[in-house]
Amino acid sequence: MINLGVIGATGSVGSSIMSVCEAWPDKIHVEALAADKNSEKLSALAKKFNVKKIFPYELTGYNGLEEIATDKNINHVAFAASGTKTIKALCSALKAGKNVSLANKESIVAAGKWVMPLIKNSEQLRPLDSEHNAIWQCLHGEDKNFVKKIFLTASGGPFRNFSYEQLKNVTPEQALHHPVWHMGPKITIDSATLMNKGIELIEAMILFGLEENQVDALISPGSFVHGLVEFNDGSVKMLAAEPDMKLPAASCLFWPERFFPSSDFKKPAYDLHDIKFEIIDTKKFPAIKIAREVMKKKGAYPAVLIAADEIAVDLFLKGKISFTGITDLIEEALNACSLPEPQSLEEMIECMNITRQSIKQKF
Repeated sequence: MINLGVIGATGSVGSSIMSVCEAWPDKIHVEALAADKNSEKLSALAKKFNVKKIFPYELTGYNGLEEIATDKNINHVAFAASGTKTIKALCSALKAGKNVSLANKESIVAAGKWVMPLIKNSEQLRPLDSEHNAIWQCLHGEDKNFVKKIFLTASGGPFRNFSYEQLKNVTPEQALHHPVWHMGPKITIDSATLMNKGIELIEAMILFGLEENQVDALISPGSFVHGLVEFNDGSVKMLAAEPDMKLPAASCLFWPERFFPSSDFKKPAYDLHDIKFEIIDTKKFPAIKIAREVMKKKGAYPAVLIAADEIAVDLFLKGKISFTGITDLIEEALNACSLPEPQSLEEMIECMNITRQSIKQKF
């Protein structure tokens, strides 16, 4: 029996996890739930799944996450919340030997140096984001030494066919309408700028122990192909599936077994002739180029990138900067960075706080 704690239960990824839980009550028992502000939905989920332990951050703070991470009755913790405030709970869960399903890229990009050494076996940390989940599955049973390159895919977002001049005039309302995925505002904007994909490249490098030149991204409209692995012998493995987060959620929870993710899941009616790939235009979408520079520099730069992106997206949503101003602002923050490489998790968090305050002072 999987005794599960879900952090970020009311968001888009959390909802997919809860759908899988609902479909398999004989295999999954939900022990604890946590979410940011949606306490009404959180209470409804607690009632539906008969959960006694709930933690709305706005009322309990983040100490409740530590309780979930260290609860002896819980053997699997799903981190479905974005942001950096769950990093300490993630570390605690790994230290306690619990299986972890992770859809929090910030924790790996900013704190991978401290998170990754805590993993006790190759199947303890299970990537929940669709692209990293695809690579994780493709690499299963393979020797990493024979991997030439991995490719994450992107739908291209709502502005794939826009010119750079058109991108300058994009409104928050336009950017919040993603053509494939239904997600929260932060990740939706990141997907529109492709910063989400840039951050995912850094995450993939850390998660799978690869070098900067071994990770790349392609546009695959429709998001049917989620990830590809090219090997030294010239062969390529890819994972293709309906763009539905219930699939990677089920793969993480039940690994290595495979169960149909939910009662309402529809098998895709796809045509393999529709699969195509495009090279990303980094002049139009400089987020990929920015992320690659961060991958090379390392040090404090990943933490600065994550913090600057958080503030830049918020400023755009509030109408204080333009859509193209998001990556401009992030690049400015990185160019101005003179912070030393953090030597501890606490120093990394301080780097992020300094970056946030520095940008906020300008607005």
